[in-house]
Amino acid sequence: MTNKELYTEWVKTQDNLPLFMQPWWLDAVSAGKEWDVILVGNGEQSASNNQQSILAALPYMVCRKWWMRWIDMPRQTQINGLWLDEHTEFEAEQLSSICQVVMNQLAEKKLHYYYQQFPVGSPCPEFFKAAGFKVKERVTYRIDDLTDLDKIIDRFSKNKKRQLQKALSLHAERKMTAEEFYQFHSECLQKQKKKASYSREFLLVLEQKLRKHKQAQILTICNADHIPYAAALLVWDKQRMYYLIPCFDPDYKESGAGALLVLEAIKLAREKGVTFDFEGSMISGVAKHYKQFGPTEATYYSVEKYYKWWFRFALFWSWLRNRKYR
Repeated sequence: MTNKELYTEWVKTQDNLPLFMQPWWLDAVSAGKEWDVILVGNGEQSASNNQQSILAALPYMVCRKWWMRWIDMPRQTQINGLWLDEHTEFEAEQLSSICQVVMNQLAEKKLHYYYQQFPVGSPCPEFFKAAGFKVKERVTYRIDDLTDLDKIIDRFSKNKKRQLQKALSLHAERKMTAEEFYQFHSECLQKQKKKASYSREFLLVLEQKLRKHKQAQILTICNADHIPYAAALLVWDKQRMYYLIPCFDPDYKESGAGALLVLEAIKLAREKGVTFDFEGSMISGVAKHYKQFGPTEATYYSVEKYYKWWFRFALFWSWLRNRKYR
């Protein structure tokens, strides 16, 4: 069996594995590129025959341009990196050994560059940092306790509560198709002289996979005439719902649709029995918006290394465009 096949079987035993690390998700978001996985088994060896011996896995997407090869985060993917078997208790020495095996295998791939964002709570970035990788703190915003909706709304800022009052004439719908969502998002961005960071084809492939696994919903905030003011693609796994792609029509920015969209998304998360994750942003304006809903911060880390110092000066347009929207 290949590493991908072993990984596909092993993840069935990992109940807490984030949506973004599922093999079918990687199939969807890596379309046109290739993805593979580094597996670490008992001791210093890579697991190759017995899936039960897998202790850790690092799925990754390989990008290529001319003679250059690098590992980067797929679009619309918050988390990747090294996942530790959730049924094993690891000591520091064992974690160090696992990380070293992974770093050795990365070095053997003759990469020019490496970048991934590790899962929230992972102890592994510190071992990569000690080995010379650049580690940067990142933040996502979460609402973990959804049992009492009134208490959740109480934590909203005064501004967000005022926006909800403005939105009393609006309502939520769940009818928008992926095709319609892409068109709506594109039109919203055009009014701001921006473009979507993903293609129509990318969204349709991703939505098809999500629909097959019943782990997505497009939520729309509309007026009485069913004209959309705001919309979001929401995705979820067994633990949490992610506010993956929100969009707002700037012509209706004073309508309160943005605040109502978040509230309705939280209600859907309650309906699904999961927590709510704003799918964090390091953009200050977006972070400020999310903080007004009273979430808690969850820290995770990006891990980065230039294997060729000159690669930073060889950025081409498509790669730069991918990085822009992280």
